[in-house]
Amino acid sequence: MQFFTSILGNTLLLAFSLHLFSCSNNNDTIDSYLGFKIPKQEVDDYILQQMEELTIPGVSIAFINDGAMAYHNTYGFANVENGIEIDATTIFEGASLSKSVFAYFVMTFVDKAQLDLDQPLYKYLPYEDIADDDRYKDITARMVLSHRTGFPNWRENEKDGKLQIKFDPGSDYLYSGEGFQYLALVLKTIASTDWAGLEAIFQERVAIPLNLEHTVFIQNEYTRQNKAEPYDEQGNWIDWKNDYWYIKNDSVFVAAASIHSESVDFARWMVGVMDDKILSPERYEELLKPHSLIEESDFYNVDYTLGFVHLDIPLTDFYSHGGNNEGFTSWFALDKSKKWGYVLFTNSEGGEALGNNLLMYMLAGPDKKSLYLVIGFLLVAFLAVIGFSIFMLLKAIKGKRSSAS
Repeated sequence: MQFFTSILGNTLLLAFSLHLFSCSNNNDTIDSYLGFKIPKQEVDDYILQQMEELTIPGVSIAFINDGAMAYHNTYGFANVENGIEIDATTIFEGASLSKSVFAYFVMTFVDKAQLDLDQPLYKYLPYEDIADDDRYKDITARMVLSHRTGFPNWRENEKDGKLQIKFDPGSDYLYSGEGFQYLALVLKTIASTDWAGLEAIFQERVAIPLNLEHTVFIQNEYTRQNKAEPYDEQGNWIDWKNDYWYIKNDSVFVAAASIHSESVDFARWMVGVMDDKILSPERYEELLKPHSLIEESDFYNVDYTLGFVHLDIPLTDFYSHGGNNEGFTSWFALDKSKKWGYVLFTNSEGGEALGNNLLMYMLAGPDKKSLYLVIGFLLVAFLAVIGFSIFMLLKAIKGKRSSAS
């Protein structure tokens, strides 16, 4: 079996390598995940079609090929009522894309020996909001970043509106923004600062080194002036100034949900992850290895690392995350080894669906003939490996019989 797996793996690698090396660069195209060339105009047409189907007023998107930005474009409106178009200056709420960037930021504290991933967080900061349940004293930063605290997503979603622990910390997976915010409070305490001070540390350690010009967890004058307006599923404008979450979290470093950015800036962060920038190799290993099983199937698993969704598919190194705040949805996907990926922001409820649909589109591009050729080649190779394995097995059996006689 080990021999068979090795042969099959090498065959698959060879198939992908032969195709990828056959692709030539073209400024009018973007590489699909499998390396097929997709004309940029066809990508634009597909996104515009999806925007209409998903009722998305505006999109900002950037693609990465070979560790560099291959294409950036904006579509639609930042403000439908006033006819203001999305452009390179338009800022969006990244929602839960915050979690991946925050986890990356947390690792700078670990690298500087300011935080231990496995030290109970109460030793840095007792948490009065859950002090009546001693189980919270088992919660660590590792559990927070892999959604294993037992906290709900947000206490406001609970019937009594209070923070609670739903299972023993570390024993199961439950997606939780509350855990991330507890860890943000811990970082603030470690740094002996306030929310604005924590933002300044993020800028110093992450944003400035990676040239993220307008990526913030706490809004500034630029982001407020250039932010897109939000719209609901039917394309109706959302009165964000009277929104509960906006009022509650304005000027707060909300680790799980408050990042503001646009596609070029965010793509720069993605390239930083691909190129192992800022963090030590040890931190990258911890950041990207699976910690929690989200979904299991016969063909692949979906895991959560520390801040990233990881697709456990052979011959890939694939990570992603979606984000959904009211009126803003977003998505990124990257393969670290291939240095391939894309990120999109929308001022709608359809961005995560667009991100998922685009992933299938970007697998091989609109021309599925190329994909079918690769699948056909792999199927033939697979059958050839099986045939060769059977031949070698029969030969071995025949040899043993001859020796016995």
